[in-house]
Amino acid sequence: MTKTAVVILNWNGKAFLEQFLPSVTELTTAPDSEIWVADNGSTDDSLSFLRQRYPNVKTLAFDSNYGFAGGYNKALQQIEAEYVVLLNSDIEATADWLEPLVAFMDANHDVAACAPKLLAYCARDHFEYAGASGGFIDRYGYPFCRGRILDTTEPDLGQYNDCRDVFWATGACLMVRSNVYRTAGGLDDDFFAHMEEIDLCWRLKNAGYRIAIVPQSVVYHVGGGTLPSTNPRKLFLNYRNNLYMLYKNLPDKGFHRTLLVRLLLDGLSACMYLIKFQFGFFWAVPRAHFAFYKALGSLRAKRKTLQAVRKTDNHAECYRGSIVVSYFLKRKKTFGQIKW
Repeated sequence: MTKTAVVILNWNGKAFLEQFLPSVTELTTAPDSEIWVADNGSTDDSLSFLRQRYPNVKTLAFDSNYGFAGGYNKALQQIEAEYVVLLNSDIEATADWLEPLVAFMDANHDVAACAPKLLAYCARDHFEYAGASGGFIDRYGYPFCRGRILDTTEPDLGQYNDCRDVFWATGACLMVRSNVYRTAGGLDDDFFAHMEEIDLCWRLKNAGYRIAIVPQSVVYHVGGGTLPSTNPRKLFLNYRNNLYMLYKNLPDKGFHRTLLVRLLLDGLSACMYLIKFQFGFFWAVPRAHFAFYKALGSLRAKRKTLQAVRKTDNHAECYRGSIVVSYFLKRKKTFGQIKW
């Protein structure tokens, strides 16, 4: 069995492959590692480009776009490796980026997944939105990071260079133990894209595993390449999937209250979009809620299954307050200012 498989999920991303695959192939030098590209039914010439330019990169070709979650699940069913790295196609690798992740996993057998420090490709001295230096979550399901609170990203001054446990690790570059990934059921196909890695990490933590950040490994991320933040569909997926995630993973204590507060907060944000005449974003919120209500039957079944294998609900990496209140009312804009 291969030690580490780096798996890039591609959908009509030839331009990203041309730009970023060279750094991945040249700088992935860890022993017994291999690179795969899993193509999610692309209609551009991504596959022919790979065959011509990168014959040593292994490929999988799917017949349709199964989304981030479904695409990786199909890929990892066919790839045998001890560790798998889910790597976005818009990631620029750095020298020896893989070795610290492998070494950390080898030394910490209770860690199910870890990630490198994520910096912005277009502002290279700043953390990148999608994961920064490790992810956390507040009591109402709002994710934030060391280095990124809501829309505010910090410059990287070395302030978050310590390895530590986190609540979630970014799906832009996520190393996970293959056997644990499969046992946990992988990513949730119903999410399609967005927040599926936070849901997976939450399930893994509830099952008793640790999630960690390893800032000695650094990669640069473009972000929003497939679905930019200006697209209302991205907002729809984030709101819907956050509700999916909360319903599946929240502890029993305070479950209904937490869910109700989150629904109300979503309603307030929809009103803000309406006031700003951002009608596409406004409608994305009720559409997300209706999709959530429609899925309640399957969500109840998933929650029941997860409760049967849950070992703990108590996670120090879950902020017991509201990050929205902390950010907007208390003006706490950086991770270091938050009172835990």
